[in-house]
Amino acid sequence: MPPAIRQPLDGFAVGVMLGLCMIWGLQQVAIKAAAPDLSPVLQIGLRSLMAAGLVAGVMVWRRQKVTFSDGTLIPGLLAGLLFAAEFLFVAWGLDHTTASHMVVFLYTAPVFTALGLHVFVPGERLGLMQAGGVLLAFLGLAVTFSGGFAKGSGIEKNILLGDALGVLAGLCWGATTVLIRATSLSEARPTMTLLYQLLVAAVVLCFVGLVQGDFLTLRMTGLAWASLLYQGVVVSFGAFLTWFWLLRRYLAGRLAVLTFLSPLFGVAFGVVLLGETLEKEFMAGAVLVFGGIILVNMKVAAQKLPPGPKVNRE
Repeated sequence: MPPAIRQPLDGFAVGVMLGLCMIWGLQQVAIKAAAPDLSPVLQIGLRSLMAAGLVAGVMVWRRQKVTFSDGTLIPGLLAGLLFAAEFLFVAWGLDHTTASHMVVFLYTAPVFTALGLHVFVPGERLGLMQAGGVLLAFLGLAVTFSGGFAKGSGIEKNILLGDALGVLAGLCWGATTVLIRATSLSEARPTMTLLYQLLVAAVVLCFVGLVQGDFLTLRMTGLAWASLLYQGVVVSFGAFLTWFWLLRRYLAGRLAVLTFLSPLFGVAFGVVLLGETLEKEFMAGAVLVFGGIILVNMKVAAQKLPPGPKVNRE
């Protein structure tokens, strides 16, 4: 059976992608806003459990077999642990830094993906332009951190810790993508790959929340419910299905380019909705980071993106 022919982007696809980028960009802001009532760790753990149930329901409705005996169990569990670590770092980081900072550092993931693919996947070697993009992105990280190191107060050090956790989250996201590309998960259904990640994340993060005592401080206010439903139904489930619907119909490389609007929306929402301020060092560094990511993805984006959440992503 010949492969399906993907279409170039039309106005409808661009409009849907802008909507998805707004959804993805808003999720860190939603977590931060509801944090006083529902800890970020519990928010992400419960949303993962909610989304896992919805994804499993879709698989049953589509009569897709839910099996863990097809050779993907071990890499699936590893992908789930990396996914859980990614969002654990996001949750902890949001306790120390702003949503604007977190969304930028989380989206360093393509840089780490490019480095990992260069090492572990044959045929994915970095070209000169992509290597330059990696260096530019890391230069941007150095610039964003420079302001906090220079000032050295307790407040800046606290933000630096959160920023560093954001970079670790981006590293875990990149490692998840490399694992999916380099193992049997590359041939698995996207829904099954996501299910592994959501189930493991739900177990790990809810357990961490229990150990931290987050259930004792839980207050299910209207804002907490709104954030949880938004993340579980809209971000982790609805946006995921929409993204893969687009991938089946349109050129993946051109869709991938538009995803880099997500952190821009995230920064804008952080400023407008949470009243966050942007330091000049952070803004200059973020420009360098985005420039590096674009250079890295001038090659990577031309290929079909691997299955898995992109927020989620994420």
